Amino acid sequence: MYQEGQPIRLLLVDDHPVVRKGTRDLLDGEADFQVVGEAASGEEAIVRARDLTPDVILMDVSMPGMNGIEATRQIKAERPQQNVLVLTSYDDDAYIFALLEAGAAGYLLKNASEDELLGAVRAVAAGESALHPSVARKVLERFSAGSTSSSPLDTLSPRELEVLRIAATGRTNKEIARDLDISPRTVQVHLANIFSKLEVGSRTEAVLIGIKRGWVSLESPV
Repeated sequence: MYQEGQPIRLLLVDDHPVVRKGTRDLLDGEADFQVVGEAASGEEAIVRARDLTPDVILMDVSMPGMNGIEATRQIKAERPQQNVLVLTSYDDDAYIFALLEAGAAGYLLKNASEDELLGAVRAVAAGESALHPSVARKVLERFSAGSTSSSPLDTLSPRELEVLRIAATGRTNKEIARDLDISPRTVQVHLANIFSKLEVGSRTEAVLIGIKRGWVSLESPV
């Protein structure tokens, strides 16, 4: 699991060598990043993720053989603590929701700027969400329309629900801590408890469940 102050260990998964090289060149230029390996297929990604234990896996969607959706699902099933950030040119609803439900912590389009990509990697490594704005809108529309009301107090404590609702607005752990006048470490503990109770491995998955159950919105007021 990623520890603040340590380099973020990255695995690049894409079947195009030129894309991997361009992405690696960008990431290698950051002092807090360490690219520990590459994979050209979903099958290879699963093996490399197991052997290299990266903090963040940049995952393409469409690859020969096993695609990024199934690779993400298997990686998260084996190692829930590993964070998958999807980097793709596809913004099709079917891909977006399949990958988020498979456990991806973020979904970024390849037309994102360099700063957006670097920020997304750092956010995902810190246990936060990273959704391209157009993807976030799709998520809000899809799950808000189909949300079903249920009592969160059957599952989460009032404080955990408060943390989840603020997390749904995209705030960082430090910002949540400031809003609630608690320490960032306490925020991490609350999030860990939320993940355990909801049986998920990322903030994105927790927020999706909260939206589906009618507890939170991506635009929830604090």
